[in-house]
Amino acid sequence: MAFASASGPDALDPKRTFYYRTIKALQDVHVPFLVGGAYALRHYTGITRETKDLDLFVRPQDLEYALDTISAAGYRTEVTFTHWIGKALCGEYVVDLIFNSGNGVSEVDDSWFDHAPQGEVFGLTVLMSPAEEMIWSKAFIMERERFDGADIMHLLLIYSDRLDWRRLLVRFGPHWRVLMAHLILFGFIYPSERDRIPRSVIQELQNYLQQEMASEPPTDRICRGTLLSHLQYLVDIQDWNYKDARLLPHGSMTEQEIALWTAAFEKNGRKKG
Repeated sequence: MAFASASGPDALDPKRTFYYRTIKALQDVHVPFLVGGAYALRHYTGITRETKDLDLFVRPQDLEYALDTISAAGYRTEVTFTHWIGKALCGEYVVDLIFNSGNGVSEVDDSWFDHAPQGEVFGLTVLMSPAEEMIWSKAFIMERERFDGADIMHLLLIYSDRLDWRRLLVRFGPHWRVLMAHLILFGFIYPSERDRIPRSVIQELQNYLQQEMASEPPTDRICRGTLLSHLQYLVDIQDWNYKDARLLPHGSMTEQEIALWTAAFEKNGRKKG
């Protein structure tokens, strides 16, 4: 079952009022968006946690319209990083307008919206980020100071019987090893619940692994660690002559986008990926 989130704005709570007004402004002019982050996690698992930001997912082509709409409602907005995120700000509170992931892997496309369930936040009916896309995007967040694996484990524990496993496999595509790693960890964390992962999915991933092991390793020296962590694999790129998997043509990012993202992360110490 889905879990209802807190309802209604609260005049005494500036954070809730900001979030409510932002969502309402987007709805009033029909900007398509999905609610993600902590509010979507609560929808699927019932887990509640305090957060100073609200994650809204939009298609890349809708970002400008969304930011203009929120700005017209009286809030400051910015395109924080041109390859994945914009923000709306009200004092210490933030609404993230996310159209990709920090590593450039998980672009928001029509499929996010095609499979989005309805939910409720602050008394408003909204579309939630699909559970499959939550797992897909969170699976790559493996920083020293942030690892989203526990969110994935809880989604698998509570929601595995309702997941579209075929869609999930397709989403990971060539990055199937990342999914496999999380599914193996699930059986370690919840040994009594390991049957929640369909055996057919594990078998398919094992087949991929066997096929890969039977083939010759690629000669191109690529480091995919940068898809998992912004900084921890920079030594591979800068000193050990590995190619950055985020960079075109292997990934979707330009050298300038990577440089700006890396510099900001080094300066601020902690950002979401």
